[in-house]
Amino acid sequence: MDHVFYRNVRKNYTEVERGEGIYLYDKQGKRYIDACSGAAVSNLGHAHPRIVKAMHEQAQKVAFSHLSRWTSDPIRELSNRVAQLAPGSLNRLYLVSGGSEATEAALKMARQYYLERDGKSSKYRVISRWKSFHGNTIGSLSMTGDKRRKKYTPLLLDFPHIAPAYCYRCPFGKEQATCGVECAYDLERVIKMEGADSIAAFIAETVGGAACGALVPHPDYFRIIREICDKYDILFIADEVMAGFGRTGTLFSIDAWGVIPDMVCVAKGMSAGYSPLGGVVAKEEIYQTFCQGSGVFVHGHTYGGNPLSAAVANEVVQVLVEEDLAGNAAAIGDYLLLKLQQCLNKYWFVGDVRGKGLMLGVELVQDKATKAPFPAALGLAEKLTSLLMEQGVIVYPGTGGADGENGDHFLLTPPLILTKEQADELLEGLEKGFAAMATQLEQGGR
Repeated sequence: MDHVFYRNVRKNYTEVERGEGIYLYDKQGKRYIDACSGAAVSNLGHAHPRIVKAMHEQAQKVAFSHLSRWTSDPIRELSNRVAQLAPGSLNRLYLVSGGSEATEAALKMARQYYLERDGKSSKYRVISRWKSFHGNTIGSLSMTGDKRRKKYTPLLLDFPHIAPAYCYRCPFGKEQATCGVECAYDLERVIKMEGADSIAAFIAETVGGAACGALVPHPDYFRIIREICDKYDILFIADEVMAGFGRTGTLFSIDAWGVIPDMVCVAKGMSAGYSPLGGVVAKEEIYQTFCQGSGVFVHGHTYGGNPLSAAVANEVVQVLVEEDLAGNAAAIGDYLLLKLQQCLNKYWFVGDVRGKGLMLGVELVQDKATKAPFPAALGLAEKLTSLLMEQGVIVYPGTGGADGENGDHFLLTPPLILTKEQADELLEGLEKGFAAMATQLEQGGR
């Protein structure tokens, strides 16, 4: 008997046996391309020898020590390495255990920052966007703009949301080539409506992930956001939990927009799935404000900054830099995006193929002309995921992106070590899965 309490208690799960490079193997020996890196996590693929070695060596020394009493070489080395790579004065790394903890920590850091700076402050709310996902804790879910928040609405904080940077379904009816980046200026509208004296921060994913399927903002989007935040004395938090550490073609995803946030939330790719880890990279100015104030950030998690996870992440980041895997993500991502568009746009139920680097998304529609989504009850994203799995391709499905309830998409976020030959293998599997989906839809009627 299986006593695991699964997320979906009615689903039958395939049992994984092992992984190697970009591939996973089930108990029967079938091989799958891990085309989503689990959940955009396994940036270096599976069983990477250098990471396994680093993990083993650190475990032989000390696996855990609590940050309330101890520091260690691994957390200092990791923090120094990240500080050298991050833009501007983003040079202080606060370590936690995962993405939800990272955004929650940023929320609390923003609130306490104003208290430390001013002695007292009415700033505590965080503005975020609809069609976003920032985590599953109560604070991070309050910032989330996705259907997952609905069941927990009575528990959530009263945080405002603005329009998404969703060019395919622009809420303002514009086209990116000629628009005035109205989605960015919507931040100023909401700040004025809510009152800047209550707003501590604005948080946004650099490239939208689980809630919307690789939405890439306008080239001027984050420049405008930065200017608005500065104008109203509001911190800008870049959520790179999914997009960071090379996934979108630059080591820090925000680098592509030439903007420096006040904080960057990181996780997933920083330790590449080999050990749980997350963090907030904060500006030196924020750190110094704490130093000159109480000297204590009233926050913390048991496993945050443990030596084992830090040693793993330190080796992961070193491999990312030495092998220029961000550059590989940019090059192979451009190739894969072009081929995906050529391969999938011919299907009547594919509305949009988009993305940046190796963070790519496919949106499904029941009418290309009107962009009408399939009804949620059809569960199309999950059905397509199952068909692709039969072809040995694992993707990351999502729903509700079109209107908060309906709409299907999936993410392609393969390991950053992906080669051109492996990209072609992935495309072949996708083509077969989509052909099978087309047959099913035709047989069942549109």
